[in-house]
Amino acid sequence: MIPPFNSATQPRGREQLARLSTGVLVTLGPISTHGLALGGIIGGVLVALGVCILWLFVVRSRKLKAYVASGGTSESTPPLNPDHIRTDLQHNGLIEEDEQRDCTPTLEKDALLCSICANLDLYQFFRDGIPEGNQEIPLGPLSSILEKSYQCNFCRLISFHVRQTRMLDEFPHVDRSGIECKLSSRKSGDLRTYFPISERFSCYHLNIHVKGLRSLSIHLMQEDAFKFGRPTDFDGRRVKNTVDIGLVKKWIKLCQANHRYECGNIWATDNVERKLPRFGLRSLSIHLVQEDAFKFGRPTDFDGRRVKNTVDVGLVKKWIKLCQASHRYECGNIWATDNVDRKLPRFVRVVDVVSMAVIPAPSGCRYVALSYVWGGIGAEYWTTKDNIVERSTPGGLDIASLPETITDSILFVRHLGERYIWIDALCIIQDDSQDKFSQIHTMDLVYGLSYLTIIAAGGTTVRDPLPGYRPRTRTLQQHIEVVQGLHLYAALPRLDEALALSTWNTRCWTYQEQVLSRRRIYFTGQQVYFECRRSVFCEDIIAESMRHKISNFLGESSGGYFRPRADPFVIGDMLRSYCFGHYKHAVERCTRRNLTIESDIVDAFTGVTNALAVGIGLGDPARAFQYGMILTDLHRALLWQHDPHIPCTRRSLPDGNSLPFPSWTWAAWRGAIDYMTEGRYKDINNIASETSVVETFVDPWYIVDHSSAPVRLDVPREKLPIVSPVIRKSPYIPPSGILDPTELIPDIHRPLEPGTLIFRTTSSHFDIASRARGGEETRARVRHNVFDILSLASSPPTWAGTVILPIDHALPTSLEFIVLSRADMREESCAFYPGCMLHVMAIRSQNEGLVERVGLGVIHEVAWVASSPKEKIVFLR
Repeated sequence: MIPPFNSATQPRGREQLARLSTGVLVTLGPISTHGLALGGIIGGVLVALGVCILWLFVVRSRKLKAYVASGGTSESTPPLNPDHIRTDLQHNGLIEEDEQRDCTPTLEKDALLCSICANLDLYQFFRDGIPEGNQEIPLGPLSSILEKSYQCNFCRLISFHVRQTRMLDEFPHVDRSGIECKLSSRKSGDLRTYFPISERFSCYHLNIHVKGLRSLSIHLMQEDAFKFGRPTDFDGRRVKNTVDIGLVKKWIKLCQANHRYECGNIWATDNVERKLPRFGLRSLSIHLVQEDAFKFGRPTDFDGRRVKNTVDVGLVKKWIKLCQASHRYECGNIWATDNVDRKLPRFVRVVDVVSMAVIPAPSGCRYVALSYVWGGIGAEYWTTKDNIVERSTPGGLDIASLPETITDSILFVRHLGERYIWIDALCIIQDDSQDKFSQIHTMDLVYGLSYLTIIAAGGTTVRDPLPGYRPRTRTLQQHIEVVQGLHLYAALPRLDEALALSTWNTRCWTYQEQVLSRRRIYFTGQQVYFECRRSVFCEDIIAESMRHKISNFLGESSGGYFRPRADPFVIGDMLRSYCFGHYKHAVERCTRRNLTIESDIVDAFTGVTNALAVGIGLGDPARAFQYGMILTDLHRALLWQHDPHIPCTRRSLPDGNSLPFPSWTWAAWRGAIDYMTEGRYKDINNIASETSVVETFVDPWYIVDHSSAPVRLDVPREKLPIVSPVIRKSPYIPPSGILDPTELIPDIHRPLEPGTLIFRTTSSHFDIASRARGGEETRARVRHNVFDILSLASSPPTWAGTVILPIDHALPTSLEFIVLSRADMREESCAFYPGCMLHVMAIRSQNEGLVERVGLGVIHEVAWVASSPKEKIVFLR
């Protein structure tokens, strides 16, 4: 700190200046008259210059004194001496000897501030947070902040972030004068000490909230909602010349469904929690740079760190060591709780970065894995049958011939002090189908056992460098401003935000590579991040200390972590639910990513299914999963739905022919898949529901293997108790009994195709009628719609159920349905009771007795029994 200016020092300074000027005149004495005159002029100038310098020093000192008294400390807090602070912190073990930077303050020019920002007590906000009762401080309209960015440092800090992130580009027609900015504080964390925690050892950062879109009454038109990957809820709708009666009916039904008590409805409460997406401008965080931490009498924990042109590899090593030392159980490999010591198979290869050779992975070796985007074909750097022998010898792998992502990764592994790295393009013989098959089916081990996974999330192809590893490979995005003597900056994007901007996050193959890895280093265009199961670290925030309780303000990855092992006390139905929950989540995430070769969909998912099969104890992964479907829980696995905005088209092979995947698996179809039932049947855009089966009907199940022989599947039956005061008058009774071997062979003149499901159930026909889909724009975008199932047992036909069908192609007026299981849902459109709805599949006949899936729906139990269904052996292909 700067000591207060002492006025007693003024005479002494003037006397020294006087003696200095007198000495100058005496020295010039022997000179001629003209010299004396010139000397007098020079002496006068020197005296005047000395007085000016002294005057500036007095003014500057008084300003600093005023700042320390008003903004630097409160009245109840005495000024803090940096030397005393440093000694105190070192004595209590709160900082290392080399941790604190030079604490000598500098006399910088006062930052220019507007009238609003000048009234902010930033020192107090960073030390104690914004006082209670004044949680959000208005900063004025965003338009005003942007205009003042040339004259106010704090406004410039906000404006720089807004312009750099281009956060207003999504709202080009919004009146910025109506968008208000407000300032709040949030605690980053507390230091963990051996004595009671003092408030001066808490760290705060500031948040700028951008609000006002709702008050502006400016809405996105519904036809553009798909651009943001969300439904049309809360978006604008075009008003026509006449009211849409179907819309009015929908309002009435919405009231019936959701306002049962408030609006006098006698039906039971809908317990489904609906969370509709909200869309708006995100907030930004303002952090103190670490060199100013001494001004608050605390270490640098949770403060900002200056991001350099290249990443500090020593810092990365520190992150890894911290995880190793503190998270041994949580951050072990995904098989850590197994009693089996899992190792890489002998046929798995790694790159030895010391000898520069592709070699079989040494038993128990510690290695790093790489996850990246290929971005096209690159046969010139692949390992092939022709070069595998050469590359297996020391020096046989020429690093100069490799693309930049791979080159930088090899050099980075050397820099870390590691020896081995697994890279698919180099460690798999790309033109050997048998080698590729074997290697692809060990991805759960390759990434699950890796010591660390490098994720190249900053590029779009393998020819892009790892951003920040070498000079001039990234553009620094950290902008620092000095405001009220404090160095401040707007925090760089958190990890999930950075990944959302990456091409890497859109690729299907990278999903399993991410979720199976225990430690991950992300190279992004913004900065480098480290993530393990317990912590997230990054270059611009200091959070590595062991002396604090880590806060989650650094955010979490959108990918999360895959945990195939359940608690040992979770058994039976709970274990199946645990397993299916993981499976469901993985399917929904993976199908929303892209593939260059569509036929890779199952291979890109094999690492996840293998990990589930081994971790949950499902047995042989090849029997527990086929075509991406979990066969041990087939009752639930069959209940997938297409994303309503994605066309219903089959995946194809590179030659244009359809994949040989059966229609009943989601892997046979392009686009996103959801496991949802009740909410989707009420509204095609509804996403708030879960897949539910309370009673299974089909037993046994058979599947045709690759030798065209039917094989019985081990699918447990399930029947949960249903508490219902209603006595069922016409309960559904499924057919039972073991199928005769002769019934497993249809009357066809060729072998059954592999993947054909065979089972016995009941079948019936119903008429269908499409529900209204809204305006013209909605009809143009929606590729699937809700259809009413109409019972033919009465005249006129009455509602019997609901089915979701594709509308890209012409549909018949009636369809054949088969029963799968009992649903735990209720339908307001008719008298209902718990468990009254049956899961049904709409099917279409093919040649020679085979059928294929058309859609999925629910039918009321009473309506099904009244339709006089027939027993049927289904050959579902």
